[in-house]
Amino acid sequence: MTFLGISGMQYSGQSLANSRILLAEDSNVFTSMIGTRLKELFGIEVEICRNFEDLQLAYDRSTEPVTLAISNINLPGAENGEALEYLIDLSIPTVVFTGTFHQETRDRLLSKDIVDYVIKDNVFAVEMLAESVCRFLTNHRHHVLIVDDSPTARALLSSRLKRYNFRVSTADNGAKALDILKKNADIGLVVTDYNMPDIDGFELTRRIRSVRGSHELRVIGVSSSANRLLSARFLKAGGNDFMMRPFIDEEFYCRVNQNLDTLVQIRSMQARIAEGEGIRGAA
Repeated sequence: MTFLGISGMQYSGQSLANSRILLAEDSNVFTSMIGTRLKELFGIEVEICRNFEDLQLAYDRSTEPVTLAISNINLPGAENGEALEYLIDLSIPTVVFTGTFHQETRDRLLSKDIVDYVIKDNVFAVEMLAESVCRFLTNHRHHVLIVDDSPTARALLSSRLKRYNFRVSTADNGAKALDILKKNADIGLVVTDYNMPDIDGFELTRRIRSVRGSHELRVIGVSSSANRLLSARFLKAGGNDFMMRPFIDEEFYCRVNQNLDTLVQIRSMQARIAEGEGIRGAA
């Protein structure tokens, strides 16, 4: 499966056809477009639910777990958001696909721990939805390490990343982080706080860079400090990105995605180069 997303990111790997996806949408136009596109790209046969009763029946009639739901905010029989509440109560990861959106709606949606939201306001909406679905279904390939001495901060970042289907490890100090990295070569991203008691974020980044380059592992620094120089210092220490707390969910997810996309692109390029050298060597 190969898919060039709306962001320009190319996704490739095993088929996603075994994923069970419920599509809660009453528009014939969008159900047709979404169903056709996900079938075409990923071989996924979506289960279409045109009203709240259909959604309940789709869940009840099969013991097979639902991988992901795509849901409008309002459905016939659930005009006040009951369908979304139903999916969240069942702990089904959900991408909201809606034409009704404003600040209050956004805050309400994110408070429910949805995976993502896509607005039906442009011709690329279905492509954006397909990319969101693909990211969720493939994020488990990425292993992320969170380093923060604050239990609350670790739990918050961990829950956010797990909501997006990433594999997550955590460390409460720099020494533990280095030990985890040594034992887990598949970790591709480290999100580290700056202010830690034993090894601060700068020193941790320097030690990481002494053994693993940016082509192998990405580092995002975070801090609650108002000192704007921290960003420059993190980047000079070998970091790839920096975020000031508090940050919003969308920004955090986009920064994580962009760094992992870069890593995937680098690995893909290295594989193509190695393949080309192998062909030349054989000749």
